[in-house]
Amino acid sequence: MELLSGLRVLSFNHYLAGPLAAQILGDLGADVIAVEPPGGAFQRNWAVANRFVGDDSVNHIATGRNKRSIVIDLKNPEGVAAVRKLVQDADVVMENFRPGTMARLGLGYEDLKKINPRLIYAVSSGFGTDGPWKDRAGQDLLLQALSGLAARTGQANGAPTAVGSVIVDQHAASIYALGILAAVVARNATGQGRLVEVNLYQAALDLQVEPLTAWLNGAESPTSRGTAGIASWFSPGPYGIHATADGHIAISMATPAALANGLDCPELAAFGPQDSFARREDITRLVAARLVTRTTAEWLPDLELAGVWHAPVQDYDALQDDPQLRHLGAFKTCDSASGQPITMVMHPARYDGASPDVRLPPQPLGAQTAEILAEAGYSPDDIARLIADRAVA
Repeated sequence: MELLSGLRVLSFNHYLAGPLAAQILGDLGADVIAVEPPGGAFQRNWAVANRFVGDDSVNHIATGRNKRSIVIDLKNPEGVAAVRKLVQDADVVMENFRPGTMARLGLGYEDLKKINPRLIYAVSSGFGTDGPWKDRAGQDLLLQALSGLAARTGQANGAPTAVGSVIVDQHAASIYALGILAAVVARNATGQGRLVEVNLYQAALDLQVEPLTAWLNGAESPTSRGTAGIASWFSPGPYGIHATADGHIAISMATPAALANGLDCPELAAFGPQDSFARREDITRLVAARLVTRTTAEWLPDLELAGVWHAPVQDYDALQDDPQLRHLGAFKTCDSASGQPITMVMHPARYDGASPDVRLPPQPLGAQTAEILAEAGYSPDDIARLIADRAVA
């Protein structure tokens, strides 16, 4: 995929949101250079579920494709000088260190725009680069708790519930990449670079833009979470996930009349469309009582015929055999840089019917250090000296 061909990105990112945002740009054809410290970035050395495939953490597999790797010691003055040289030909610098870290190294936005006025300098942080919480550690679960997301997830008679994925980081990654691309479009029109800032806290709010806007504008919320098995406080009945005889089915949008037909439940026919919210608990209890009498497979054709929006609840073991995901190429298995088979979740958009492919599997630490330095104008002797001085590796 060559949509961003010619765009050079220096990524000083670690953890998830930053590396994932850089991978999005790499998928689209940007030349993403992952600048890592000696020993590697955090996501290279730590893995969710403690799972490594060969030498690759699953976090590195998830966020490391379509990037080149260079090792630079930012505590070494020669390493800092190398970064400043690389910035001369860069379009974008990305970083998600604690606020002020790069500036203390002489690599902040004000420093680097003097070298390259066209530079897009993009920062991701937990809570923003200024304000009373700027130095507070931002982590997905903590942001779910602070933002209201956990309080608004789960059943009314249960505890606040975390979403079963690092959803705030992943949404922040999309905003991070989007902000960079917007700045690139503006730079191409004006010739001027700019500072782009995103933070996890506002990403967590943005995930809730529909219900939060309803609440901010006077929608009643007697409970934080949905009652009677309804999935959310703001939804009509029977919107939620309900047990069947052998599993679970999600029921989304449906009129009481459609539910009455699909579930062969005459009692539901007594409700009108206006009752979907006003009497949502009564509707939901009838739906739940009916669904549990048959298996998931038995219900699916009847619900389809009645026009009820529905879906069986699938776990991860069903996804690779899902016919639509197979058609879309949502997963790809290829050899890692060390020859181990790895399976990745692919870029979720298509362009003229094609999806971005894997140009580079996640690379070994520093695999392209010499190559990138040579492109910046360093001679073989210069590179050997930097390696000997441990400024690079």
